[in-house]
Amino acid sequence: MNPTHVHQLISNKAMEGVLRKEAREKKAHENVTRDFNKLQKKLRHEVGRAIEDFGMIEAGDKVMVCLSGGADSYTMLDILQQLQKRAPISFELVVVNLDQKQPGFPEHVLPEYLEQAQLEYHILEQDTYSVVTEIIPEGKTMCGLCSRLRRGILYTFAKRNGFTKIALGHHRDDIIETLFLNMFYGGKLKSMPPKLLSDDGENIVIRPLAYCKEKDIKQYAGHKEFPIIPCALCGSQDNLQRQVIKDMLQDWDRNHPGRIETIFSSMQTIVPSHLADNDTYDFKGIVSKTKHD
Repeated sequence: MNPTHVHQLISNKAMEGVLRKEAREKKAHENVTRDFNKLQKKLRHEVGRAIEDFGMIEAGDKVMVCLSGGADSYTMLDILQQLQKRAPISFELVVVNLDQKQPGFPEHVLPEYLEQAQLEYHILEQDTYSVVTEIIPEGKTMCGLCSRLRRGILYTFAKRNGFTKIALGHHRDDIIETLFLNMFYGGKLKSMPPKLLSDDGENIVIRPLAYCKEKDIKQYAGHKEFPIIPCALCGSQDNLQRQVIKDMLQDWDRNHPGRIETIFSSMQTIVPSHLADNDTYDFKGIVSKTKHD
């Protein structure tokens, strides 16, 4: 065979290989884009449904969107922005972050992200880290005190600045985990409600991600490449009771598909007369028709 023809044949084969590779990469990119669009639509639908089901946001609301720097709160903010553009009502979104002065906290990350996104925001600086680490012995769970301090600061700021709703990034898995935490360690049948009136009656807390799965949120946040900031307080405590519950639920999800969905559904279908709480149901008042007759 003519050397020139051999060289041309090799070149053609090489070109065919390049074209096939490009076609595969294009197909893979199209698949990723399609899957992301599907996931984004799913999250939008779930957040929108939660807002509708529980009356979370109304016309004229000024919503304080609490952004911690985690995947959950980034996703909540992103989806709320999308819904705000599509909603038939007008409401305001203002981002608030609480800088708790944890060592090594990258203070520049959130302002840079929010300014680039052209969002109104406030950074509250309160050294709750020192308070928590001084009061709670090393190795003990810090989440309870940390949460109470954080809640107090956010509630106060919301009241002073005219916010009508406080949006937190807790998702469906958080709600189910809290149910079992309270059952196993607190002896109470309660969880995180999708909508909550504060004890003083002055703040309404909403959880727009109430119907969203944690794994969907993580996948969405990974695709969006949010600048995630890990929690140096809670995230480093591997022996937390919540982690024990999370491991249990993840094991159930692997070995018993659909069980988590059923548990969440049961939280929306409560029958007080078939439990044992006298404050919720008047058991003493039960009389038979025969007695009346």
